[in-house]
Amino acid sequence: MVKVTALTKEEAANCPVRQVLSQVTGKWQMLILFALDDGNLRFGALKRSVGDITQRVLTENLRKMERDGYLNRSVDAGPPVSVTYALTEMGEELCTHLKPLLFWAAERHEAVISSREAYEANA
Repeated sequence: MVKVTALTKEEAANCPVRQVLSQVTGKWQMLILFALDDGNLRFGALKRSVGDITQRVLTENLRKMERDGYLNRSVDAGPPVSVTYALTEMGEELCTHLKPLLFWAAERHEAVISSREAYEANA
């Protein structure tokens, strides 16, 4: 098992869970990855595909994901200027590993909702 306990800043800086997984398992990052798994998208199409994300939040997440090597950003000078995002090989590999979690979440959604309702009823 991978060590997940970090007692110092140095250990935290070298922890794969904190340095890698925390950057790709957030709500927006996973939705962006899965949207791009179907193919390259321009910024507007990606925003529509994700839906309830603001332009600022999408831009911030895309920059982080590009920095970490999960996607590429290409600019066509146009006119009009168009920006397209595509998964890198590492981004595609990451999607392969995350898809089982996506399917599990879809299959377990009703059970999770039922558990939440039962918990709230007993709280």
